[in-house]
Parts: sequence; C-alpha cells; structure tokens
Amino acid sequence: MERKVKNRWLIALSAVGIHISIGSVYAWSVFTNPLQEEFGWSLFWVNFTFSLAILFLGLAAAFLGHFVEKYGPRVSGLTAAGFFGAGVLGSGLAVTIESLPLLLISYGVFGGIGLGIGYITPVSSLVKWFPDRRGLATGLAIMGFGFSAVIFSPLQEALISSVGIANTFFIIGAIFLCCMTASALYLERPPEGYMKDQAQNISKKNMDLSQLTANQAVKTRRFWFLWLMLFINVTCGIAILAVAAPMGEEIAGLSAAAAATMVGIMGFFNGLGRIAWASVSDYIGRANVYTTFFVIQVAAYFILPVIGQAIVFQILLFIIISCYGGGFASIPAYIGDLFGTRELGAIHGYILTAWAAAGLAGPSISSTVRQLTQSYTLTLYIFAVMIGVALIISFLIRRDINALKRQQKQEEAG
Repeated sequence: MERKVKNRWLIALSAVGIHISIGSVYAWSVFTNPLQEEFGWSLFWVNFTFSLAILFLGLAAAFLGHFVEKYGPRVSGLTAAGFFGAGVLGSGLAVTIESLPLLLISYGVFGGIGLGIGYITPVSSLVKWFPDRRGLATGLAIMGFGFSAVIFSPLQEALISSVGIANTFFIIGAIFLCCMTASALYLERPPEGYMKDQAQNISKKNMDLSQLTANQAVKTRRFWFLWLMLFINVTCGIAILAVAAPMGEEIAGLSAAAAATMVGIMGFFNGLGRIAWASVSDYIGRANVYTTFFVIQVAAYFILPVIGQAIVFQILLFIIISCYGGGFASIPAYIGDLFGTRELGAIHGYILTAWAAAGLAGPSISSTVRQLTQSYTLTLYIFAVMIGVALIISFLIRRDINALKRQQKQEEAG
C-alpha cells in the first residue's frame, strides 16, 4: 500500500512552530533587569547568557548539520525540542536555586544547541518540499524566528510580573517543549521523486546548478562568497539593532519614547523582510535579490548620518532591517540553487558560522568607533563601505553562477 504524502503546507506550519519557539531567544532582554534586580547578577553575565546561546547556535548548526541530514527532520526536530526545552526549564531551576553557572549551562549551552539544530532542521526540510517556491517556504519559517519576540516579549513580561522569573521559565519551557515536539512529529522528508512531474513549472533561474556534499561545497569559491555576503549583511544589521535607540536620539533627535517605539517597529520589519524578500527571490532570482539588498543599503548608510528628519531616518532604518531579515531568509534557497539539496542542512550549518562571527563583530565595531569618536557617523560610513564590498561580491558570484549554467547547458546538449 502506497504511503500517503503529507500536506506540504502543514509541513511549513510545523517549521513555523519550531522557529517561533526558538526565536524567543530574541526576547531574552525581558529577563535582563529582573535577573539583575532580584539576584544582583551583573549586566555582563546576564547578557553573556544570551551571547553564549547565540555562540552555541552557530556551533551546533555547523557541527550537527550532518546529523540533521543523516537522521532526518523528525529525529533532529525532537532533538532540538529536547535540548531547547531542557535549556529553558533548566533556567527555571537555576533561578530557583539562584545559580548563575547553571543558568549559563542551561540557557547558554543546552538552549543554544537546541537553537542551532532547531534553526536548520525545518529549513533543510522545506527546501525539499517546495522546489517550486523555495524562497516563500524558507521565508515563512524564518519569519517565525524574526516575529517570535513580538509575541513572547509581552507574554514573558506579563508572566514575570504575575508569577515570578522561575515560574515564567517553567511555563514558557513547557510551551516550547510541547509546540516543538508536536511540530517535529509531523516533519519528514518528501518521498523520492516528489514533484518531479511538475519540474517544468519550476523557474529555470532557480534550478539546482550542482549537487554537492557539504565537504565539497566548502572547497568552492561560491560558498565563501555566500559566507562573506551573509557575514557583512548580518554584521551591519545586528550592530544597527544593538544601537538603534541611542543612534536615533543622537542623529534624528528622537525622544527616548519615540526611539523605543522605533525599535519595536524594527522588529516587525525584521520579520516582514524575511517573508517578503524571500518570496521576491522566487521570481527575480536569489542573485538579483542580494544585489538589490546591497544597492539599497549602500545608499541608506551614506544618507543616514546627514538626515535630520526623524521620519526619513526611521524609514531608512526599517528598510535596512528588512534587508537584514531578508538575508537570513533567502540564504537557504540560495544554497539549494548553488549546491543542491543533498546535504543542504549541513551546508546551511557551515554558512551560519557567519552569523556567530557577525554577532561578535557588529556590536564590537559600533561600540569601539562610538567610544573613539563620540559619534555614530563614522560607524555608518564604515558600514556603507562594508556593504559596498558585499555588493562587489554579489557581482563576482554571478560569474560562477553563469559558468555553472553554461556547464549545465553543455551537459544537457551533450
């Protein structure tokens, strides 16, 4: 008896369920003041818990990508649920016994490993289920990661006020464990030859140009071109997210309240950019989307320091942040186009080390330059130059893409 093929849109919904859960890491700042006030823990160590989680996200994604490909999305999804759920629940225990080291191990290490596996698992699966709409499918999942903080920030704040910090961790930990487990149980690889009969509907510009293993991919120029483009895009975007409020007050004369509101709206554009740009990439191609990102951002970074109008300043920031989110969402589909889907999860994991590196580089550049110059102006010009380098790389990668297309045509003709 032939096995019934699952609904790919429910697979996409399951992917969103996992990403919305792990994306709550972006709402960590809600715990910052309560943890300092209740236990006297320094800002450094509370922030370091978040940094540790992001570090282990990158490490887990890089080193466990092969695990995801070997055991499939269900096993790796359940593994992610176990690690992330244990990390958040363990954080509740750490707060109960007032142990900072246990908080670092629970949320930073266990939670971070769950983040890394949980991030690449559904994305790898979706690219295979949606060969005709890769950008839209991966954009949906990664949009969930971006929007999560909009949901969980107010929820966590309300819970902390009503039931305390420890119980908040216990409640949200149970929610994440249930949501991620249910989502993972529905995930699976598509059957062999899925949508093969509809191949003619797949846009030629988004067809796989090669089928490489992860170890073969890292030896190509185009892998490192992708890595550098993501690194630069994330370095600049994450730095802007870190200093948006004070920068808005300094350059555009925003009040503290207006700057805080702007930061909230930036979170919305971060999520919106993920689905919008990734969907556009299905129609105009991934290479064109990345070039468009960088052209827009070069102009925006050069204009920002001299804009006195608050409205225009904020609109430019929203556009930049939409490109930041769009870069994350478009990269899995771009990987599929350039290297195929054979070991997409493992290749995506290697590429995500750019995120871990950028998480350290971006805020460091902005804070160091700010301290030296007492202004954000030079920082923005430095980012404009960096994005200019990414723009050049986006043209260089086209040479490799064109060469692969010529090779593909020769093989088809021969």
